[in-house]
Amino acid sequence: MKKVISRIIVAILLLLFIGSVGAILFILKQYRDDEAVYGQAAQRFTMENDPAAEPEGSKEECAPIVVDFEALKKENEDVIGWIYCEDTVIDYPVLRGEDNDYYLHHTYDRKSSISGSIFVDTNNRPGFVDSNTVIYGHHMKNKSMFATISNWAEQEYYEEHPIMWLLTPEQDYKIVLFSEYTTSAYSDTYLMYQEPCPELNEYLKKAAKKSNFRSDAQSEEQLDGNARYVLLSTCAYVFDDARDVLHGKLVPVNSAGGVPVAPGEGAVSGIDAGEAAAGQ
Repeated sequence: MKKVISRIIVAILLLLFIGSVGAILFILKQYRDDEAVYGQAAQRFTMENDPAAEPEGSKEECAPIVVDFEALKKENEDVIGWIYCEDTVIDYPVLRGEDNDYYLHHTYDRKSSISGSIFVDTNNRPGFVDSNTVIYGHHMKNKSMFATISNWAEQEYYEEHPIMWLLTPEQDYKIVLFSEYTTSAYSDTYLMYQEPCPELNEYLKKAAKKSNFRSDAQSEEQLDGNARYVLLSTCAYVFDDARDVLHGKLVPVNSAGGVPVAPGEGAVSGIDAGEAAAGQ
């Protein structure tokens, strides 16, 4: 009888082990599949910008990559931008869904996924016209999506990567980073301001003071309350409901979708960009 019980226990443990290994292999396969999806997206829809293609006589800065938004939007109309940081894994389309749940679990081409997508909070208006716009991304174990946001806690890493880029069909922006820290998912960090106001100025000052890195971009002169900002957010695992966040100031450049704009023409910017994105 004891031998029978022992064999049953061993069999159960073996089944549990096989099940655990199977689950791990399944997750690893999903990671690989999602990496392939976004790697292929970057190959299909983006290319490095050619400085020689800039309009003659132009001294304005353009985005370093070109994005084929026309082709991207044929894949999914919810694509509203592309976020890029040189020499990092951050090189993804940005989406805006009907809620804040769908793109937690779906890739940009609407396939079910544990990696999800990089997406904008639906409480923000389209076109990045709000004073601060929140952009979410998963913290994946393979360091994809927004998992590397915590790297900006290191001064050296910040100095090597002080900016990101946000490209849209209407206007491209340099994201001048000015603060990284860990906070609660329920903190005031997630307050949203549609327009400039004294409360926004205080919000920016507090964010700068919390930062793990130091920068001239944190000065009151640089934190212009009339400018627009983005907050990049991902999960952290240091306490319950912890989040790693990275604040950046949107600085318009002389391109749209990475395509340089001839002098005098000007890219669509400000509220006009938002209205264009919203189809108004």
